[in-house]
Formats: sequence, C-alpha cells, structure tokens
Amino acid sequence: MRPLWRPVWAVLRKELVDGIRDRRSVMSALIPPLMWPLMIVLMLNFIAEKRRQADDIELPIVGARHAETLVDWLKQQRGVEVVDGPQDPYTAVRDGDVKFVIVIPEDYNELFAQSKAVEVELVIDRSDDDAGVFVRRARRLLSSYSGQIGMLRLVARGVSPAVAAPIRIDEVDVSSAQQRAAMVMAFLPMFLVLATFVGGMNIAIDTTAGERERGSLEPLLVNPAPRKSIVAGKWLASVVFAWVSVLLTFVLLQQAMERAPLESLGMRFQLDAGDVGALLAAVIPLAFLASGLQILVASFARSYKEAQTYVSFLIFVPMLPAFVMMFSPIDPQPWLAMIPLLGQHLLITEAMRGEPGSLLVSLGAGVTVTLSGLACVAVTTRLFQREKIIFGR
Repeated sequence: MRPLWRPVWAVLRKELVDGIRDRRSVMSALIPPLMWPLMIVLMLNFIAEKRRQADDIELPIVGARHAETLVDWLKQQRGVEVVDGPQDPYTAVRDGDVKFVIVIPEDYNELFAQSKAVEVELVIDRSDDDAGVFVRRARRLLSSYSGQIGMLRLVARGVSPAVAAPIRIDEVDVSSAQQRAAMVMAFLPMFLVLATFVGGMNIAIDTTAGERERGSLEPLLVNPAPRKSIVAGKWLASVVFAWVSVLLTFVLLQQAMERAPLESLGMRFQLDAGDVGALLAAVIPLAFLASGLQILVASFARSYKEAQTYVSFLIFVPMLPAFVMMFSPIDPQPWLAMIPLLGQHLLITEAMRGEPGSLLVSLGAGVTVTLSGLACVAVTTRLFQREKIIFGR
C-alpha cells in the first residue's frame, strides 16, 4: 500500500501547487461562493422592500365622487392613501405611469342603493411583474369591503351572515418559521451542490486535457508509478478544491441568511450543530462524484477549451434534481437518498428544515456517491492506458 499512496501524494501535492498558482482555478473555487450569497441577500431584500411598499399603498381612483362611502372606508385602512386617478386609466397603466387604477362607474350609488352588484374595474397590466404585489393588495381591500357590505345587507334583512357561508375555513399552520424558510428557499441546496461541480472544475480540466495540450502528460506517465495512483492524485486535487468551494459557499450562505430580512417575511433560518453536521455530511462526499465525472469527461477532450465545453454540460446535471423538487415535491424516502444528487438534495433540504435524517441514511448516501466517484476514476485509469487518450490522436 505504501508504494501506491506515495505517488498519489506526490501527484496530489504537485497538482495542488499548480492549482493554487493558476488564477482560473482559484477564481472558479472562490468567485461563485462570493456571488451566490450576494444574489440571495439582494433578492430577499428586494422581496421585503416590495412587501413594505405594498403596506403603504396609493390607490388611484377614477370616479371617487360616485362612491364616497367606499372611498372613506379605504382611507381608514392602514397604510392606504387615496389619490385621483389619471384621465385615461387604460393608457396610464399600459404605459407604466401607474401600477393599477380603480374605476368606479357613474351608476354606483344607484345600484348600491338597490342592493345590486356594482362592477368596479381594476385596471391592471399582467405583464408588469413589478405591479403584482400592489395589485394583490388593492384586490384584497376591495374584496374585504365587498364582504363587509354583503354581511350588512343580510343583517338588514334579518338573515344571519352565516347562512351565506355555511362552512368557515380556519387555517391552522403547524409549520415552523424554519420550515417555511426552507420551503421558500429551495434553491439553496442547488447552490451547495453546484459548488462541488464548480469548485474543482478547472483543476479537473487542467490536470487532464490541459496537460495533454501542453505536452506534460506523457512525461508524467513515463514515471514508474501506477496509472491509478496518478489518476487518483489528480482526482483528489480536484476534490480538495471542490471542498474549499463548498465550505466557503456554506459559510457565506449562512452569514447571508442571518443578515437577510427573513423576519419581515415571516421566516427564520437558524441551524444548530446537528443540522450543520447533517448538511455537510450530505454535500461533502458529493465532491468525489463531481470531480470523478469531470476528470472522466475531460479525458476525452484534445484541448483545454474543448474540455471546458464538455465539462460545462455537467453543470446541468445537479440542477435537474433541484428543479424536480422545486416544481414537483418528492416525499422523502430512505431509499431515495441512495440516488446520487437526488439524495443529496433531499438530505440538505431536511437539514435546512431542522429535521436532519438518520445517520445511517446519510452514511449510505455518502458511500453511494463516493463509490460512484471511484468508478469514474477506475474508468479514467483504463482510458489512460490508451495511446489515443494520452497523445490526443
């Protein structure tokens, strides 16, 4: 075993030194972990700011004089300011001058006095995503007033309002603020998984296709060392860079979430030592598979740029389970954790919810991805026996 691991350590040390000196490898391991937390903080601050803006809302109303009672009620609501609407509400909304306009018909008082339904227009532009939160607030205000008037009309006729609503739904939310945060921020596991693929990507490319393009791969393989030791050293160098990227991503994401305005969104994000351990235990072994796949794919390329093209397609692989879980939630089962990538997403999500899975399941998931990475290394070792792979012809 000693002669086997001695060349592995020599190759690992050599590739790590070269990787640290290579600006591209360092940037690929450091830049994404720095950018992702910044994106999350900006996004959550944007959502919180939109919600605060919706709490203090201006209601542009056309024909306010036709519904003085409604307008007076709206003025009494918290954070509501009634303003005169534009002369041409449709053009104003279409041009983006206002987010929406409430148009009250001239026969409002007449129909209202006859206890008839009045059609109040809410002029909106559905293509304007920025206006959505304001439109929803305006719709809730009008619906609330309509419900109150409906109940008063029933009472005036000696009818209990309960007759119109035989079933009253009382929602009881048993989820914790931590669980709601994990549900909303389902993209966080994808960032951690992506870090394993992005962090060591340039090392995996440079130690295979890059060395072959520079002509340094052939002299390395001439050394009296087993091919599997050489491939293992390159693989582990990529794994180390992936680990650095994962740890940096996790630390910065945690710091970003602690500084994000989650309380204003009704959420809380706090991980104890057990949650952190379960999360890292789920994502750290994935670096073995990610680096193994990248070295295997890059071995088929004749140049560094060609390998970048091939390996870049692997970035979509960890995104697939994330999109599946975001749009079609999966009931977590222990056997699903044994599926590479999908199992990591499930385990990370459970840890973020404050419900880490069992140690046996996490251990099984880690062994699965590690063995998958070793299988990729074994295939790459066999490829390094071929003259076409070594010389690129």
